[in-house]
Amino acid sequence: MLQKIARIRLLPSLWLFVITVLFLLPGSALPKSEMIIPHFDKYVHFGFFAVLLFLWRFQFSAALRVSVLLLVLAFVYGMGIEVIQHYLIANRSFDMGDVWADMAGAVAGVLAWVCIKK
Repeated sequence: MLQKIARIRLLPSLWLFVITVLFLLPGSALPKSEMIIPHFDKYVHFGFFAVLLFLWRFQFSAALRVSVLLLVLAFVYGMGIEVIQHYLIANRSFDMGDVWADMAGAVAGVLAWVCIKK
């Protein structure tokens, strides 16, 4: 039973690791997609967090407090990433718009989970 739980939690943990690595890349390593699609990075943030919360939401009970806690943790993670980008990552900066996109994606991920569980 514990092996099954550990295996299931591997996917959201792996996704968290992958997006953290991507968020911490220097700005020079990122494609210049803004010229093609305005605000493309906001769509990326939205999608990353939607998938993240959707995957993590499956790991716990259906209680509303779990969703609230995951949303709070997503906010803290998103803010933390932006602060790290601003102070520690070359050619990156803090963008509150990214945090809003993170949270919109997080809410969408939880709502997608709710729709599937019904």
